[in-house]
Amino acid sequence: MKATPSTAQGILKAKKVLENVIETTPLKLNEQLSDEFGAKIFLKREDLQVVRSYKIRGAYNFMSQLNAAQKKQGVVCSSAGNHAQGFAMSCSLLKIKGTVFMPVTTPKQKVSAVERLGKKYVEIILSGDTYDDAKNAALKFVQKENKIFVSPFDHKLIIEGQGTVAAEILEQIGKKKIDYIFVPIGGGGLAAGVITYFKEFSPTTKIIGVEPQGAPAMMESMKKNKVITLDKIDSFVDGAAVKQVGYHTLPICKKGLEDILLVPEGKICTKILQLYNNDAIVVEPAGVLSIAALDFYKEQIKGKTVVCIVSGGNNDIERMPDIKERSLIYEGLKHYFIIKFPQRSGALRMFVNKVLGENDDITLFEYTKKNSKESGPALVGIEQKNRADYDALLARMKKYKVDYIPIQENPMLFNFLI
Repeated sequence: MKATPSTAQGILKAKKVLENVIETTPLKLNEQLSDEFGAKIFLKREDLQVVRSYKIRGAYNFMSQLNAAQKKQGVVCSSAGNHAQGFAMSCSLLKIKGTVFMPVTTPKQKVSAVERLGKKYVEIILSGDTYDDAKNAALKFVQKENKIFVSPFDHKLIIEGQGTVAAEILEQIGKKKIDYIFVPIGGGGLAAGVITYFKEFSPTTKIIGVEPQGAPAMMESMKKNKVITLDKIDSFVDGAAVKQVGYHTLPICKKGLEDILLVPEGKICTKILQLYNNDAIVVEPAGVLSIAALDFYKEQIKGKTVVCIVSGGNNDIERMPDIKERSLIYEGLKHYFIIKFPQRSGALRMFVNKVLGENDDITLFEYTKKNSKESGPALVGIEQKNRADYDALLARMKKYKVDYIPIQENPMLFNFLI
């Protein structure tokens, strides 16, 4: 499939189309991050956009340029949440009937937001476990019902709409030179838009793409120089977890990215909590990708001017316990074991008094005594104060001959039990 090129002039045209539809979101110097990295770190706050993400920029730019006959046909999109919200609001504003295909795993908060924004113009169909499953269902529906498909990232007008983020950044930064800009990547629409605009108006800026470690579709496609489909992904970073990137976006990203980084999902969770605790900023997992990537570039960005695009803030409060759990595990502060306890009185007391350290806290203990056996397994969760405490805990388990299995090393077993 030949990619239709996006242009900086197309982005400026999109900016005019969007003038009275979207917010010009703030570009703010973040003191906490700037002090931490010894650099000037600016955050482009697309989490403060009208639909709490940048996605409306591309959806509205595309849909507003449909002709009357196409608008009458009706439009369809597939989305894990943010594109659906931008699409839904665009349908409502332009009075176009639309159908949204979303994965069954989409957070409730995002489904409710789509219903609210789309009003009477949008119907929601939940289909499949991932974005790509929903996309396949949407494309079949488009063919069957003769509708117009509105891609979340893979179209010239979508890329140019997303690129208006870059146009705003350069306006807001003024005469300052931007040394680095960190851009989250799912399908690559935002990154392609930023590359297209910066290539013309800020060519010396190094553009760093950031993907979740569990969904490296752009990195793998760039390595093979063709769009590939990942066999499986971790859908936790739902706003950026795709199995396949765009045919239009790949060549732009391959040519224009200085580097592409993969950030572990646990690290993303840690940054979500830090951003909330330090700055009272609520972001979704995809929204914090660019900030989480700064640790990988801490030497290169010292003394530099850096922009991180905070792409979205649609985070369901019900996910926070899972986010905290993933963060603690990633930071090496929470551990789960299956421990074989002798079925005699005093066995648990010995474990608590001799094996657990002063700062070790049992957060989970599941055990059922079976009199017919000499020993029985217990599922035990232990939270610690410092990462280094783990080795000391294992040393004490060995000393007191505790029979155990650390289940974090087995993802299937861990997901089954925890």
